[in-house]
Amino acid sequence: MREITIKTTQRSELVDITAAVAAEVDGGALTRGVVTVYVPHTTAGVTINENADPDVKHDMLRQLDEMVPWEQPFYQHAEGNSAAHVKASMMGSSVTIPFDRGVLRLGRWQGVYFAEFDGPRERTFWVHAEGAASRD
Repeated sequence: MREITIKTTQRSELVDITAAVAAEVDGGALTRGVVTVYVPHTTAGVTINENADPDVKHDMLRQLDEMVPWEQPFYQHAEGNSAAHVKASMMGSSVTIPFDRGVLRLGRWQGVYFAEFDGPRERTFWVHAEGAASRD
């Protein structure tokens, strides 16, 4: 398992971590299996979505802001970041991706994104690959 640190730059952002995840399975002893990305934060998450058009990230963040506004009169959490907690729970804390011959088996337009909802901060995520070495 490898821990990777990133620095986010905005309150809410989607950071493409596909290359960092791919590096964990490229050229390693395992040639086939699954890789899990786990985010150990309560105000951040991880997702897989389109990485061809940057407007998709913008649209996703805007829609999340509309569904879960930062300010709500009924939030009770003392730290004032309830929206970040809700968005992180909606996004999820892990994704699992198959790989074969050291290549992530993502769809043509897919990328892996670290989802920040309470930044900017220094954050970590963990990448763990499981599988077997190929005999062919």
